[in-house]
Amino acid sequence: MKAVGSARNGQGSGPASQQDMRRRNLSVVLGAVAGNAPPARPLSRADVAGRVGLTRAAVSSLVDELIGRGALTEAETAPDGRVGRPGRALAVSDQGPAGLGLEVGVSHLGACVADLRGEPRVWRRVERTNSGRPPAQVLAEVAELAAEAETEARALGLHVEGRVLAVPGVVPNGPAGRVERAPNLGWCALDVAAHWPDPGTVPEPENEANLGALAEYWNAERAAATFVHVSVDAGIGAALVIDGRLFRGARGFAGELGHVPVHPAGLPCACGARGCLEQYAGQAAVLREAGLAQHGPAVPGAAEADDPAALLAERAAAGHAPTLAALDRAGRALGLALTSAVDLIDPDALVLGGTYAELAEWLLPSVRAELADRVTVRPWAPEALRPSVLGRRGPVLGAAQTTVRRIMADPTLLPVL
Repeated sequence: MKAVGSARNGQGSGPASQQDMRRRNLSVVLGAVAGNAPPARPLSRADVAGRVGLTRAAVSSLVDELIGRGALTEAETAPDGRVGRPGRALAVSDQGPAGLGLEVGVSHLGACVADLRGEPRVWRRVERTNSGRPPAQVLAEVAELAAEAETEARALGLHVEGRVLAVPGVVPNGPAGRVERAPNLGWCALDVAAHWPDPGTVPEPENEANLGALAEYWNAERAAATFVHVSVDAGIGAALVIDGRLFRGARGFAGELGHVPVHPAGLPCACGARGCLEQYAGQAAVLREAGLAQHGPAVPGAAEADDPAALLAERAAAGHAPTLAALDRAGRALGLALTSAVDLIDPDALVLGGTYAELAEWLLPSVRAELADRVTVRPWAPEALRPSVLGRRGPVLGAAQTTVRRIMADPTLLPVL
């Protein structure tokens, strides 16, 4: 990305456009340093100027501001073998600004703090049955976990600049802070701020499948530009990334893969319809078919549930026939639903995330078989379906990195220190 050298003439000119130009140039300079990952030689101010197409004086001013906002550091003189006075090495700060990601799952709570390089520095996960509990109680426990994570981050020299909460539900476009529905939690039309104990630390909610997809795109070595990310925990969600951008739909409701009908006259679903994918490929359905339903999410107030995905993987690895049959059945139902996504969207890849990334060894063969049978109008390679590189950590990492990405796009969001 090149720097902006001049403002547009006409209506866009004036003080506002000058501010926009500087904001963009700050982002370009910060991005140039961030993109210069080891083992490449560290960049000096002169190096950055050569890369982004600005004068050394302009880059020096921008670098000074980024240092003043805590985004960059300038290390001791780095020898580079060139004739002349070597420049000082610039680096994205591993202290200072950070993003806090939080997660409410049906059977767990999570927290992650990522520094400005996007590196996770704090991880917290607590197994906790949240389905059916009062939202205020659940969110109070998330807030407590968030406070613990921020305390640990401060000890590392980090300060949180933004908070995002991953939830297994629909977060509509429009005013921030509302979860329209999260059926597996029992939430409906929930205003997060109204139930958050500290008004100064209210996180922005976002669908966990969306955050998992963004984390996959930001962190995978060779991420596809257009892909469908399937996120499975207690329910099944999906997210669509098109040309590197999240597609939310007209109202923010895109990605409800778990409620795509695979058997129109089939089993009733909690959503009120029949034959939804979750009733055949969801975690509860697989546990039921494997004869392990007692190991699913506990009722409110009961002892914490086992780890269903780990239990299924253990039984499958041991050759437990009912578990293997249940996973094959789930994979075929998932393949049936994904066939429609492939034909409609024409993605480069399908990514299986969440807990089912850990079950890919047993799920992928039947999903691939179903896709091979049904995707007939376009080329489709079996390897285009793959497990997530992040697994369960995707949503909470994506939540933390959302703040980081916003800062990288607009460093003026950071206060001047």
